[in-house]
Amino acid sequence: MEETPSADMEIRATKIVRRSIFIFLKDYQFFTNIPVLLMLPFSVFVLLLQAFSSSSTSPLFVIHALGFSPSLQLFLLSDFGVSYSIFSSVFSLPFTLSSLVMAKGYIIQALNQHKMVLPPSFSSLVSIYRSLFLTQVCNSVIIFTANAVAFSVLFMGFNSLESFDSSSKNPLILFVARSFSYSFLANTMVLCNFALVVTGMENCSGYLAVFKACSLLRRCGNSRALLMALPANLGAAAVGALFHYRIVRAYHLSGRPGCIYMALEGLLIAYLYSLLIVLDTIVSCLFFKSCKPTFQMDQTGGCHYQIELVKGEDNSTYANRKIP
Repeated sequence: MEETPSADMEIRATKIVRRSIFIFLKDYQFFTNIPVLLMLPFSVFVLLLQAFSSSSTSPLFVIHALGFSPSLQLFLLSDFGVSYSIFSSVFSLPFTLSSLVMAKGYIIQALNQHKMVLPPSFSSLVSIYRSLFLTQVCNSVIIFTANAVAFSVLFMGFNSLESFDSSSKNPLILFVARSFSYSFLANTMVLCNFALVVTGMENCSGYLAVFKACSLLRRCGNSRALLMALPANLGAAAVGALFHYRIVRAYHLSGRPGCIYMALEGLLIAYLYSLLIVLDTIVSCLFFKSCKPTFQMDQTGGCHYQIELVKGEDNSTYANRKIP
């Protein structure tokens, strides 16, 4: 029975995720030690920022003070997640460029060889940190621009439709617009995360790494990358909700600063958040390795080549086919 392309894509994505979990569990003493400790400051800041934004009433006050119409105020509040993503990408930039980049670079260096050498030397991490730093700066610019464009398109679209009473009351139009916007943002996040892996694996940096990541995703299947990123994102959302329920909710109920036990519980939840990012980085590295044997870039001509297996008499013949 011949498998459909979507079923084949799902099977390949499942194999990569299962292989990533196997590698994580096989070397859990390494992956749960230094990489997680390097990631911990970033995770703590992101969880605290989420808790502050969810508990703060400043968005409602600002939107009401600007004098928008009630329907437009409802739109801005319903799409506040996009604007939160813009501000969080800016405020978390110091921790992203230090804690997150160092932790991901440490994992990438460990998985960069055919045979893992654990733990990798810090000198190798220092050697690629500059490249990772430059790529992450480019990623931050791309993410900020993508969020700003998505929010602007939604805002202008709703504002233009508000003049037509029949259209503005139809939720289908806004649902389609939001679907396109959030799909665009999801693809942007996957591309930026993959560009960081390409930087560590290919020893390139900046927009060249983003271009290579885009080319790899286009050849190997961007839908598969989105599918593999889904479990980690769902897990991160669940951990964020757990942090809000156990820490933020308990703080508001008690009405006083938390005790040492609450702080330790918050660190434990941030540790779980870091583990998810570590596992997502392993998945991205294995996805890169699965794409790399079928993809080569000619540095001089900038042409793409795909290696095809041709079944010959000796069953060992290869042929390179140029892709326009």
